[in-house]
Amino acid sequence: MTETRAGTWSLGEQDYKRILEHMNTLLKESNARCALLVDRAGQLLANAGEQLSFDPTAFASLTAADFSANDQLAKMIGEPEFASLFHQGEKESMYLADVARKVILVVLFDQRTTVGLVRLRVKQAVSDLAKVFEEMFNRGAPSADQKGILAGAEDEIDKLFES
Repeated sequence: MTETRAGTWSLGEQDYKRILEHMNTLLKESNARCALLVDRAGQLLANAGEQLSFDPTAFASLTAADFSANDQLAKMIGEPEFASLFHQGEKESMYLADVARKVILVVLFDQRTTVGLVRLRVKQAVSDLAKVFEEMFNRGAPSADQKGILAGAEDEIDKLFES
C-alpha cells in the first residue's frame, strides 16, 4: 500500500493495518456487518467486514455530506456538533461517529445486533482509532526546527521584495 496524504498527515501501511485491526475488532464485538472509515472530504480510507453491494466511493462522498449537513443542523440548535448519528431502516441501519475531527467511522448493521451494542462498541473503537490518527497528525506536523527554517525563509523573501 502506498501512503495517502491528506493535508498535513499521511496514512501509511502500518497505520492502515492498525486501523483495520480496530475496525475488525469492532465488527466482531458488535456483530455488525461492515465498517467504513471516510475522511471529511468524502474519500474512503478503509473498509472491513462484508462485501459492499453498492459503490463505496459514492457512499463515502454521501456520508461526508450527511455528516457535514448534520454539523450545520447542530449549530442551528446551539450545539457545536453532533459527535455521532444514527439512521434506522426497516432492515438495515447505520451508525456514524466522528474520529479525531478528521474522519468518520460508519458502521452498517442489521437485526443480528442492537443499536445499543453497536453504540457501546463504537465508543471504544473511536477512542482506539483516535489514538492512531493523533499519532499520524503529530508525525505530519512540522517540527519546531522546520517552523524556524520556514519563518526565516519568509523573512528573507520579504527582504528581497522590499523597495
